Order: sequence, then structure tokens, then C-alpha cells
Amino acid sequence: MKKINVDSTGEALLELLDARGVVYFFGGGGGTDSPPVFEAFAKRVAQGRSGLRPITVTHEITTVAMAHGYSMVSGRPSFAMVHTNVGTANAISGIINAARARVPVFLVAGRNPITEKGHHTSRLHGVHWAQECFDQGSMLREFVKWDYQLHFPEQLETAVDRGFAVAQDSPPGPVYMTLPLEVLGQHLDDFEYSAEPRLRASAPRRPDSEAIQAAAQLLAAAKNPIIIATALGRDPDAVAPLVRVAERLALPVVDFWHTHMNFPQDHPLHIGYDSALYVKDADVIVVIEADVPWIPRTAEPGAGARIIQIDEDPLYRDYPYRGFPTDIGLAGSPRLTLEALDEVLAGMPLDGAAIEERRGRWHRENERKKKIWGEHMEAVRNDTPIDPKWISQCVGDQLSEDDIVITEYVMDPSVACFTRPGTYFNHSHAGGLGWGPGAALGAKLAAPDRTVVCCIGDGCHMFGVPASTHHMAQANDLPVLFVIYNNAAWGKSRMAAFNYAPDGYAARAGKVPLCELEPAPDYAAICEACGGYGRTVTDPAQLPQAMAEALRVVRDEGRQALLNVISKK
Repeated sequence: MKKINVDSTGEALLELLDARGVVYFFGGGGGTDSPPVFEAFAKRVAQGRSGLRPITVTHEITTVAMAHGYSMVSGRPSFAMVHTNVGTANAISGIINAARARVPVFLVAGRNPITEKGHHTSRLHGVHWAQECFDQGSMLREFVKWDYQLHFPEQLETAVDRGFAVAQDSPPGPVYMTLPLEVLGQHLDDFEYSAEPRLRASAPRRPDSEAIQAAAQLLAAAKNPIIIATALGRDPDAVAPLVRVAERLALPVVDFWHTHMNFPQDHPLHIGYDSALYVKDADVIVVIEADVPWIPRTAEPGAGARIIQIDEDPLYRDYPYRGFPTDIGLAGSPRLTLEALDEVLAGMPLDGAAIEERRGRWHRENERKKKIWGEHMEAVRNDTPIDPKWISQCVGDQLSEDDIVITEYVMDPSVACFTRPGTYFNHSHAGGLGWGPGAALGAKLAAPDRTVVCCIGDGCHMFGVPASTHHMAQANDLPVLFVIYNNAAWGKSRMAAFNYAPDGYAARAGKVPLCELEPAPDYAAICEACGGYGRTVTDPAQLPQAMAEALRVVRDEGRQALLNVISKK
């Protein structure tokens, strides 16, 4: 046990976080509920303490997105604090994203003082009545794995360690705790805690051997098996065993609505991004970390197809309605599952001739797809307004193998090749917009020596609170390149209208009501106002040079940069 002198529960909280290895305290909009934390950080500064670093974030959307991006890239849980119920309200969209992306974010929020008088922390401001909730945690309870209100200082160690353990337990996700001001500001003479946490996440699970054996036999006998992956790359170490299994059986891999780099995209068994092209003819489908492996309205497997789901939670128990079949559910760590599957396959008699025939067939399909993608690219290279494919191509051409791309739906994966785990991150399927800019900043905190590029639409950028984004980049020396695909519209919303009524009024209109974002702000100027480099690009021929110059500013000058690229709707 360790015992230290502290003045308050707020100071004890910071000491405990520091002892538990937390690097950044993301503070989003601290208010009248947070003075004990302010005082404790000021004391640490006055004493010349290092370790836990406060990050003052100017909006809760940015706060949670930065925490998300940091955890996503570092593989470590993050810690963030927001202001009472109103800060929690702003943070909820980000928590929904973290929940669906299975990212361990520990969010705490102050709670207004419980008492009206009698304590030095009793209510002192007019907001202390209006900001009180009957049940503050209920605002986001559906999307966190655990929520709690701290009642006494002596609960602090258990509550914090439990929160981190639950957040990291499989499948990981966000947790939430409220801190009443009376508790946070309670005077303490000392604080005693364990040097190491006594509450820890469970060890990674491996499915039972009989289920692994059944899946291996099904795959070995299959004539036309395929793999569909979405988020396997959440664990970078899981990619290599997937490659081994795919190569052993010549299994083609489709990245459908992928949020991570799951499989090297230059591999001849990688067959693109549209599962609808292949599920109809597959007899066995391996679904790996994919909440939506295909869209039933568009295409479905045949009646005789067998489905193997490899996932921390193959049934997605936190989704109210999801009907994708699970003939064999392999619940547990996908990395351990794939390693076990590969071991079993290595000891089985396999039809080598059939596997080699399949390998040649899918290699030819890979070449066919790449040829089509190349032709599409050449057809739009010189289009004005600039085609999103050309923007994505120009980003991809400038990337090194180790650079990180954060994208919020817009980057075209068919023209930018990612081959290493941990280099590509897309928005979770929850769709809480504004995630990308903050996530890119958090990614840069987690990987300061790597180049980070954020590819987003103009609408997503506005949801990401541009003033906060660029201020955070400047204040914390986070040189990120932001590439705005600016079509002056909600592109996905326009497309939804066209899909709903292909021959309707919206499809025939020049402008779709409630979907247009004109006049567009000068996004480059916002970046420049925060010490960055900004440029608007309208000529497709100038885009490669503009991209190179923006990256030079980021890499050589250590400044953020933004390219506002005027693109097609």
C-alpha cells in the first residue's frame, strides 16, 4: 500500500490516475463542479510534478473524440471529464461512437452540489439548481458498460479501478462516473491506495476447441468460402493470423464498411469492399468483427450457406435488432481464435488442388478489380469540381507505410492502399458526426512521431467544431493535416433521398431541401486563424502539389494544415 498527503478527493483522484499510468486528463469545459480538480492540478504545477498532463479542451465533442482517438491508436484506456449534465449531453454522441467502436473511454462528469448550505462546497451559483438531474447517468446508460456516482472519498480507488477494468474487459467500451462536488471537494489528510490495481480486466478468451474444430472442418470442405471483415484491425496483432488462415485455404477477404486495416490491401486475396458481389455464391462465410457483414435488402447468402462469426460478441447483444445468421459463433479474442483455427487447419488433410484452383481464381478477380478501379480513376482525374476519388488518390500517393489516416466516411479505399495494421481508422457505424477531427488530434497525441491525416467532409468538419479543433491543434502542438472534401452538402443525406425516391422531386432538383450547406465557410481561414497553413483547391491539376506542400508544413514546420478541396456533390 502507498499513503500520500492530499488536500481533497479531487487531488486524490489525480494522484491515483497518475499512479495507474494515465498520461492525459482530457478536460472538456470544466465548470463550477470542478474547482477541486483545478486546484489539484495547480498544486502539481507549483510542485513541478510531471506525469499526468491536463489537456484543456474547448468543446465536449472534441473532448470525447480526442479521448477516443488516443485510445484507438495507443491501445490504452483514456480518461476525460466534462461538466455536469450539460457537458454530458454534448459528450453523448461521442460516447455512442465509442460504444459501437468498442473503445475504452472512462468519462467522468461533475455533479452539482447536493446541499444548499452547510458545506464549503454547497450551492453557490444559480446553475446549481437548474443543472441537477434526478438520474444524470440515465442520459447515456444505454451506451456505457458501467455507470456510478461516487458517494464517499474512501470509494475512490475501487471505483476508479473498477471503471478501468470494466472499460477494458471484452468487448471493451466506455464507462461513466459522476462526482458530486461535496465528495470531490471533501478535505482529506491523506490517501492510501494499492501500488497496483486489484481490479483488472479478464484475460482474452479463446473459444472452446470443439467449436474451433467444427469451424475448421466446415472451411476445409467448403467450395467457395469467403471472409468478410470490418474491425479486426482494432487489435493490430490479429491481422497476421488472418493472413495465415486466408493464405492456407486461399480464402478471399472483403473489407465491408471497414473501420480498420484488417488485411493488407495489396494482397492478391483482397477482393475489395463490397460484400454484395460475393455473398450470394458463397457456401461458407466467415464474418470477423463485422456488425453488418452485408445489407440484406441488397444481397444475402443462399439458403444453404453456413455462417461462422468470429467476434468478441458474435450476437452483438447491445444491438436491439440484428438478424445475421450465426451457425457457429466463436466468441472471444479474434486474434486467439484465428491462431487456434490456423493451428487446427495446419494439422488437417486439405485438398491442395482445390485450394490452388481457388487461389488462382481469386488472384484473377483481384487483378480484375484493380483494373476497374484504375479505369474509374483515370476517367475522373481531371474533373472539375474535383472528384472525391482523385482527392483520395492524391492523399494515398503522399502517404508512407507508417502514416495514419483518420477518415469520416469520405476517403475512397479503392485508390489508397493500406498494408500495415494501425494505419487506417474510419468512423464507427454509430454515425455520430464530428468524430474525425478530434480523433485525429487524439491519434497524434498517441503517436507523436507519425504523420496523421484527417479526411472528412465539410459537414462532418462543422460537426467537429472547427474552432475547437484548430485551437486544440495549436495549443497542444498537434500538427495534423485536415483534408476537407467540400461538396457544400450533406452528401449521405442527398444520397438517401435519391435512394428513397429515385425518380422523385429531390432527385430532379438542383438543390435538395435540408441537405445543402451553402454558402460554405472559408475553412482554410479558420485553420490559419489558429496558426496553421490553409489553402483552397479548385483545380484538380494543382491538387498533388497542394497536398505535398501541406504535408511539408505538417512534417517539417510542425504546424497543422488544412486543404479545402472543392469537390463534386
